[in-house]
Amino acid sequence: MFKRLKSREKILILGLGGVGYYLAKRLQHEEYAVTAVEPDPQRCRYVDETLDVRLIRGEAMDIDCWREANAKNMACVICVTDNDAVNMMSAQIADKFGIPYKIVRVHSLQFGLEGSLLSGADLKLDLLINPEEMVAQEITRLIKLQHGNEVIDSADHKIQLLATRITHDSPLADKKLRDISLKYSDFDFRVVAVARGITTIIPDGEFEIQPHDQIVVMTDREHLGEMMEIAGVPQGARRRVLIVGGGRIGCRVAELLKKSVGMILIEEDGERARELAGLLPHVQVLHGDGSKADVLNLAGVQDIDTFITTTGSNETNIMSSLLAKNMMSSSNNSNGNSSEKTIAVVSKEDYQVLAATIGLDIALNKKIMAAGEIMKHIRRSELISAAHLHGFDAEVVELVAALNSPITKQPLAKLDPFYQGKLLIGGVFRDGAWQVAVGKTHIGAHERVIGVCLSMQLKEMRKLFSV
Repeated sequence: MFKRLKSREKILILGLGGVGYYLAKRLQHEEYAVTAVEPDPQRCRYVDETLDVRLIRGEAMDIDCWREANAKNMACVICVTDNDAVNMMSAQIADKFGIPYKIVRVHSLQFGLEGSLLSGADLKLDLLINPEEMVAQEITRLIKLQHGNEVIDSADHKIQLLATRITHDSPLADKKLRDISLKYSDFDFRVVAVARGITTIIPDGEFEIQPHDQIVVMTDREHLGEMMEIAGVPQGARRRVLIVGGGRIGCRVAELLKKSVGMILIEEDGERARELAGLLPHVQVLHGDGSKADVLNLAGVQDIDTFITTTGSNETNIMSSLLAKNMMSSSNNSNGNSSEKTIAVVSKEDYQVLAATIGLDIALNKKIMAAGEIMKHIRRSELISAAHLHGFDAEVVELVAALNSPITKQPLAKLDPFYQGKLLIGGVFRDGAWQVAVGKTHIGAHERVIGVCLSMQLKEMRKLFSV
């Protein structure tokens, strides 16, 4: 059983690419002692200039690097180089050094999944993750939802978080949250996060929602439909999907959806397009540049209700999605909050929030999703659950208030101003039921709570609930 690592325990990261660097940054912030091994000199220079971690320039397969890292004293190794074989072999080396916990990232779908020849247990791993598979599974989940926007289940499915964009004609636009709660007082709900520009905001009652804001609303499952009606969120299952990019993610999404929806896939590389046509007989595969309007027209984008971009280019994914969104909305005379939705895969952290506020509906980042899963695994005995809010630099967590912890000292409205704008308590389990928390709510010892915080403030959230 993987137990939570204590602060200042030593963690070894192999590989400082996207996932490795993001993990190093998060772990350093949460006061773990991080040592990283990376062969690329440019990456090493960048890490040396931006992070406070112990850095060893070398190869993951070089045993001398392991000895220099003092591997025998490490509590956990995280293998996230770009090579699956190196990552899996590194876990075996870690086992020889006696490292208790081993986490490995792979790209191949031939390992670690149900039915695979080699499972994580066979490889002596505590966690094996595939970022592309995580993104593909999440896209599939979003498509299968009975509405157009993201909904995250929490608290044993009793509390739900709804993400939606605010349009000019939304009843919530240009209003303060305090006034909104007074106007719609038939049931409890709370706006727990707002994405504006490239910034994620944890709002208070005086915060004013503006058009183009992307918001997350927390309410109980029973009133989700009413909340969607207030926010102007259309409902209806996905029927026809267009995917731009036939790489690992795009191909896997098409495989997972099978024949549940009508699908068109556009791939720019001719040879890859022919390969996909053979692999995906239930999908209409087109050869072309999905960032061009004439190609999208020929693909029938006007009749699409879900547009997905999974190419390796941030710019292509974002611009193609904006173009498609405009073409889809124009054909339906949409006011900007229609049932047609766009999902874009992005790799830069700032782009994830930006994409969600300039017109796209959902932006997914495989680096953040993978790192989030690893962080959740490291903290699993402390947090009941944790999830990243897509399109926001924020986390939703479920945890328990320890006896005499700071959160139990006074009502939420009287918390230290230090926490304002960093975190927010959204729900509490009390008297056998989940309730939406408000300013007068006073959290008691041992009560389960759902909170939302900026991603880099999770340490402060944990401090608030511990002694």
